[in-house]
Amino acid sequence: TGRYPSRFGPHATVPSNRPVLPDGYQTLASTLRDSGYDTGLFGKWHLGSTKNATPNAFGFNYSYGSLAGGVDPYNHRYKKGTYSFTWHRNGEALEEHGHVTDLVANEAINWMETRQDPWFCYVPFTAVHAPIKPTQESLDQYAFEHYDDDPSRDESVKMYAAYASHMDQVIGKMVESLEVTGQRDNTIIIFSSDNGAIDDCPLHALDQYPGYQEANARLGSNLPYRGFKAQLYEGGIRTPTLINWRGILNPGVMSHPVHVSDWMPTLLNLLEIEAPTNPKWDGKDIWPLITGEENNPESRDIYWNFKGESGFAIRSGDWKLISSETDDPDNRTLELFNMEKDPYETEDLADRNVSKVRELVTKIEAQFSKDYLDVRPDLENYAETLG
Repeated sequence: TGRYPSRFGPHATVPSNRPVLPDGYQTLASTLRDSGYDTGLFGKWHLGSTKNATPNAFGFNYSYGSLAGGVDPYNHRYKKGTYSFTWHRNGEALEEHGHVTDLVANEAINWMETRQDPWFCYVPFTAVHAPIKPTQESLDQYAFEHYDDDPSRDESVKMYAAYASHMDQVIGKMVESLEVTGQRDNTIIIFSSDNGAIDDCPLHALDQYPGYQEANARLGSNLPYRGFKAQLYEGGIRTPTLINWRGILNPGVMSHPVHVSDWMPTLLNLLEIEAPTNPKWDGKDIWPLITGEENNPESRDIYWNFKGESGFAIRSGDWKLISSETDDPDNRTLELFNMEKDPYETEDLADRNVSKVRELVTKIEAQFSKDYLDVRPDLENYAETLG
């Protein structure tokens, strides 16, 4: 949408099985579709696990995968309950055999290789989300490596690495398919993540999923950054991103802070496609930063609303403030970091920079005033499940 998730209400800031976006809301996919692009989504959706809120209702001509979130790689089931079974093709329930990573990639490849029009393909893999179940072939790559003295932790790290390697392998197949069909030089490839890694996955968390599970004593690492998924430290919110356009973009590194909401204005401006009416974008066009044409951009604010989880954060220039969630809104924990000097958030400067804290608290409050203004109506019996 080119906007912060919190603009659409609290259900948009966490994985949601109830529909999130208002009916007819313009997305990157719908805007591209209306401009002549074919559009497909392959993988997880998690913006509504019901028949009236599938990706097809928000701009995707074709959709396949899980309407919910990360699923068991082999039985394709999400957490136990109403929305456990949402594996689908174009909103129709589907039973299949195979590892989810292979199924998602193969469906995407078949779709890309048969398009006649320009196309936009979005592939949110369920890997490396729990449950962690790599193929034996992927696991064999790490059979003789050792990462931890504790056998259970060592095995967990191997499984996680194998799961990531499997995803890496099928992405390679996707890129190769572009070569085979002569589309490689005319395709922009963007790879990113939605959050930092989790530390471990205990059995009580995995018990939510149908089928046999093994606890994972050690999974990802976000070092040297502090924190994990669902936290507002950099380890939770800073993720690697790669963009490739062979023959157009030169190799390089861009280190300016940017946000996932930047992709919609960036890509539409690049393609000279008119934006939807009053898009209310929070994102900015970052193409000049990517190409290196602009090296000293104006300072910008980037905002996170994790209300109900971790609280709020704002990055303003070199400064970052985290306002932690507590039961007492008048007694929040405030942490201030200078990201230029201390990117690993080791030294809280809040007590020594009261004026900066006040300034950033005011900025958070200003951003929060724009949240929850485009919330989908919470209608009773709002949708029908695939089951």
